[in-house]
Amino acid sequence: MNMEISLYWDKLAAYVAGHQAAWAVVGKVFAAVFGSLVLWLVLRRLLKAVFRRLSAYPFFRDNPQTLEITRQGMSYVLLLVLGAYLIGLSGLDGVRPVFYAVVIILFASPAAKLARVAISVLNRRVAARSETKVDDIVFDLLNRFSGFLIYIGAAVFALDLLGINVMPIVAGAGIAGIAVGFAAKDTLSNLIAGVLLLVDRPFEEGDRIEVWSAPRGSATWGDVVSIGLRATKIRTTDNIIVVIPNNEIMTRDIINYTWGDQSIRVRVNIGVAYDTDIAKAKRIVEGVARTCEWVQDKPAPQVVVRNFGESSVDLQARLWIRDARKRMATISYITDQVKARFDQEGVEIPYPRRDVVIRHAPGLP
Repeated sequence: MNMEISLYWDKLAAYVAGHQAAWAVVGKVFAAVFGSLVLWLVLRRLLKAVFRRLSAYPFFRDNPQTLEITRQGMSYVLLLVLGAYLIGLSGLDGVRPVFYAVVIILFASPAAKLARVAISVLNRRVAARSETKVDDIVFDLLNRFSGFLIYIGAAVFALDLLGINVMPIVAGAGIAGIAVGFAAKDTLSNLIAGVLLLVDRPFEEGDRIEVWSAPRGSATWGDVVSIGLRATKIRTTDNIIVVIPNNEIMTRDIINYTWGDQSIRVRVNIGVAYDTDIAKAKRIVEGVARTCEWVQDKPAPQVVVRNFGESSVDLQARLWIRDARKRMATISYITDQVKARFDQEGVEIPYPRRDVVIRHAPGLP
């Protein structure tokens, strides 16, 4: 038994001695991987402690994602160093371009995130101090397209490292783009209209606008939820989301109730009988309007004679309210209260009447 163990041990020693160089490479690989893992854990803890202190500064407090971006970038740097060392150690130089191309694609993710942070910081420091909205539009477009451009650039560099000539691909993409453009002209027109909406800014998110394509019998206005490159989403006062293609919006008149100033004028039509004291009716309507808490005192509520109808004198109350979103509430309030006051004061609200005169012709029974 002891002789068998001694025999196996001698064979193992002879094998190790014959493959000493290979075992040395395995040891270096293990040491490199283990050392990189330990270094990554140490740097991760160190970064967390550093950013905990840096959070006292406004920049890092307002942009907490910088920690994750730095951690991700550090991980890819360690991966790059480790991979380059292992490739050089193994002598697999043919794998090097593929590895570098993959690393470039990986670096595109933290680069895109960092670009968004930089754009948001510049937007707060530059565009917020400008009186015009051009800067806001430029930064908004940069924020939307920066990530796409970075990934495209990374893909081009990666293909170049792999020895692939990208010029034929670009030319082919141009021809294919023309063909796709003809096939998807509606989608492209919506994208172009979306960019024009961002530039022209006829409304902002949160504005209340008229919705001409609302379902029949539902509310015809709502609040802008989001402005996309293809379509705009509007939530009506019935809590219905209406998605309107941007191309359709750019070809229609846009009625914005809350742009710039929240106050609007509301018109309420009221009819009274022809034998009514018009001055008294006007005073009653004006008094009701002044009891509404969101109706403005300046300009003061005004009641005018708008028309002489078939069976009524048509009055119109013109009121300025502080919040455009209370338009329907204002009409309902004024109508209810005026009806109650007219009943108390004996003011008649007429309904259509017809006088029928029957004449008796001579000679008829």
